Amino acid sequence: MDIKTQKKELRKRVRAEERRLCREYKRQADRIIGWRVEGLPEYRKAKTVFAFVGMDREIDTKPLLEKILADGKRLCVPLCREAGMMDLKVITSLDELRPGTWGILEPSDSAPSVRPDEVDLAVIPCVSCSHEGLRLGQGGGYYDRFLEGFRGCAALICREALTLKDIPVEPHDAVIPVVITEKGVFRNM
Repeated sequence: MDIKTQKKELRKRVRAEERRLCREYKRQADRIIGWRVEGLPEYRKAKTVFAFVGMDREIDTKPLLEKILADGKRLCVPLCREAGMMDLKVITSLDELRPGTWGILEPSDSAPSVRPDEVDLAVIPCVSCSHEGLRLGQGGGYYDRFLEGFRGCAALICREALTLKDIPVEPHDAVIPVVITEKGVFRNM
């Protein structure tokens, strides 16, 4: 079986596992993960933070996004484009988000853009990951493309119950230097 097929099958398995997780575990884990992000020295130093807006089976990032704004940091979130590309758009309130591509809450196209080299900390989503920073994404390549040229600190967030020891990787897959679960912060630098 080739790596793309392995990843596709692994996504199915992890998504099925995510559906079996109880709501209270998810709520607690998501809250603790948000606190761990806020506790990072990289977060405290960051002036600009790029973070995703968690939807459905992803980690609920809304409390973290609100904290970033309350801390006076510049917050940018993704606006998905065609061909696996996304723009980083500045928002000043979660009220600026509207359902966009695939029902994902997104900023307006007219929101100010930020270049990746202006971002100090990027909070990255995944379907699953290893503590060593190997990431299994949704399969669209959006974050792979973003990470190719990103030089700031990237922090991957995942519920511990969905982490795996072995993630199949392809040459374009980046190792994420910081992995955060409710169980701890794992550094791979």
